[in-house]
Amino acid sequence: MLVSRIIAVLCLAVGSTASAQDYPTRPLTLVVPFSAGGGADMVGRILGQKLAASLGQSVVVENRPGAGGNIGAEAVARADADGYTLLLTSSAFVINPSLYAKIPYDAVKDFRPISQPALLPNVLVVPAALPVKSVDELVAHAKAHPLSYASAGVGTGTHLAGEMFKLETGLDLVHVPYKGGGAVTTDLLAGRVALSFATLPSVIQYVEDGRLRALAMTTNVRWPGLPQVPTMQQAGFKDFDISTWIGLLAPAGTPDAVVQKLHREVARIVQEPDVRERFAALGMMPVGDTPAEFGAQIQAQLSMYRELVRASGAKLD
Repeated sequence: MLVSRIIAVLCLAVGSTASAQDYPTRPLTLVVPFSAGGGADMVGRILGQKLAASLGQSVVVENRPGAGGNIGAEAVARADADGYTLLLTSSAFVINPSLYAKIPYDAVKDFRPISQPALLPNVLVVPAALPVKSVDELVAHAKAHPLSYASAGVGTGTHLAGEMFKLETGLDLVHVPYKGGGAVTTDLLAGRVALSFATLPSVIQYVEDGRLRALAMTTNVRWPGLPQVPTMQQAGFKDFDISTWIGLLAPAGTPDAVVQKLHREVARIVQEPDVRERFAALGMMPVGDTPAEFGAQIQAQLSMYRELVRASGAKLD
């Protein structure tokens, strides 16, 4: 009896290895937990097309929006751990556990990180009429003149970047939340709000034509399209690294061989010249980090956003 059980276990292990090596043998589903047309969706369609070509199987991008990304994430968390249902989400994934009173998945226990295809930088911008040309000048000006900062909504990355800025400077900035980045840009241009940690694509054309002034990038490296703009770290905020990432994850229990194969494909794809060009047009940076690196970032950011959400008092049902 014992021998037969050992043989059965060995056969199962060999079968799983062979299955992982042959992967994939049927179409993949890439769940994007947001509406079509957004940053994650656009990356998903680029990535899906490229993965289909390299893996030899079609990749279906399935938009499952709702609850800030929680509905789609829950669907993947409950899916079979075989590498055929994947989640392509944003950094809302690490914000939501602190923002929502109840969340239907565990961001660490229910998923296996694969890689970040792309990073969407935020940029600290002010209206051109505001008499400041650096972060230091902005801080000095804000100490003498009450200022407001705009965000794309409560609990968004643009909101929590502003909260981090308040914590690190001690400034008493008034938060003005909007329903999306478009309205933020409109009121920045009109001078109705003084600053925002806006997503780069939403403001880049106005920075380039001089109507908005970029003071610093929130990433830890400069944006190649704006090489004259320092990072927040270079401006003296050594721990300031807060941007929107797009990340690929699988259900917990997905075989190592499958995770590693997908990582290798993503890391290769995001360095292809046409993909880099398409990402640049979207205001994104290619990443392609390892599962271990991405997992460490998720752990660190869950902790960071927990503190920022607590400081901001933001909560969603």
